[in-house]
Amino acid sequence: MLRFISSFLAFFLMFPAMALANGGGEEAANVAHMQMHPGAMLCIVVFILSYALVFAEEYIHMRKSKPVMLGAGIIWVIIAIIAPSYGIGHEQVRKAVFSGLEEYASLLLFLLAAMTYISALEERQVFNVLKNKLIGMGLNLRQLFWATGTLAFFISPVADNLTTALVLGTVAVAVGAGNGKFITLACINVVNAANAGGAFCPFGDITTLMVWQAEKVEFFEFFDLFIPSAVCYLVPAIIMSFFIPKDKPLPPKDTATLKPGAMQILFLGIMTIGMAVTFEQALGLPPFVGMMTGMSLLMIYSWIIQYVQNSDRDFDILDNVASAEWDTLLFFFGVIFSVGGLGYIGYLEVASHVLYGDWGATNANIAVGFLSAIVDNIPVMFAVLTMDPDMPHFQWMLVTLTAGIGGSLLSIGSAAGVALMGVGRGYYTFFSHLRWTPVIAIGYAAAIAAHFIFNAHLMNHP
Repeated sequence: MLRFISSFLAFFLMFPAMALANGGGEEAANVAHMQMHPGAMLCIVVFILSYALVFAEEYIHMRKSKPVMLGAGIIWVIIAIIAPSYGIGHEQVRKAVFSGLEEYASLLLFLLAAMTYISALEERQVFNVLKNKLIGMGLNLRQLFWATGTLAFFISPVADNLTTALVLGTVAVAVGAGNGKFITLACINVVNAANAGGAFCPFGDITTLMVWQAEKVEFFEFFDLFIPSAVCYLVPAIIMSFFIPKDKPLPPKDTATLKPGAMQILFLGIMTIGMAVTFEQALGLPPFVGMMTGMSLLMIYSWIIQYVQNSDRDFDILDNVASAEWDTLLFFFGVIFSVGGLGYIGYLEVASHVLYGDWGATNANIAVGFLSAIVDNIPVMFAVLTMDPDMPHFQWMLVTLTAGIGGSLLSIGSAAGVALMGVGRGYYTFFSHLRWTPVIAIGYAAAIAAHFIFNAHLMNHP
């Protein structure tokens, strides 16, 4: 961990020197000099330290949102202090902050509606019923390995990869009944499948949602990534399946039944996704408008369940709003404003020059996937969008793919993996996943190859 932090810090501190070496005149040199200000370098240190605490969340039990929110505040305070030295007034800094707020608010409202629906479906026992049906189907362990992985791949584009991994990871642990090899491989398979499935739909992962809302890729264009995503899931799954025994699991001990209104809420959720897409495609409205409109329908229906049907007086949708993943939503705030602050100073512009200018778009976008396995794909993708490199449509599709599936290389590379380390404690760990990283890497490489083969026609797309 210390080696990674020191390397990351050294890389960032080299940016000013790179800017001076590669700069194009007096203006570039002035920007580089601003980056050499001790306060600017302190911003980098603050960002790295806050992220070090995120890495240590499993050990220190501090929620990841707390350090990054504090880091974001400190970074912008430092910027406000040093900006006047370079002729930048507080009003200009204020406008930059509100620019980040617009980005965050649209994503916050979209995700809040989606998470509320997921929470309501969980409370109505939809996922528990699915879990018990899978366990009770009489499948052997190898068949369950494929069933949980395939369901993860197809559910995550709608339900998000974190929720999908939690539900199907719980199934894997339940049916494994102490079979360590099965639990480990099934959890790895679920994480990889959930991340791969989330890469070909705007709703499957926060990074794909960010790319869609930034209007880099149109809604239906994401489905061009279906074959590369499927390859990413299938190649490692096929290899791992040969190590799964064909033993039969024990039948489920508990039962679960759907609560009143469960299927109606599921229908409303599908309709809400449809509204988000329709509002954006047909009316030009931001997707969160459709999501919040759908959330209002859910709130009204919860009132109908409570007071019109009198079927469940305890069902209050505001409880589901409260149980949304607020740690994730606030973590996202810290990420956007921390990365936005580093971008305002000019570091991201230099990073863009080095990565996309010197390395080339393909190499840079492949590297983004490896970086997302270490740092998390949310800040990595937001940094890419903030850099806004001038690259063709094919490359925007490539970075969407790699940022989505790269997190599967390590257990800490995605929210799905981190969550399952808790569910499969003792069986699914950082090192048990690491032993299979070469197999996941084969799938990562195969997915990129599939993108070049099946989406070659996009290379001529501007």
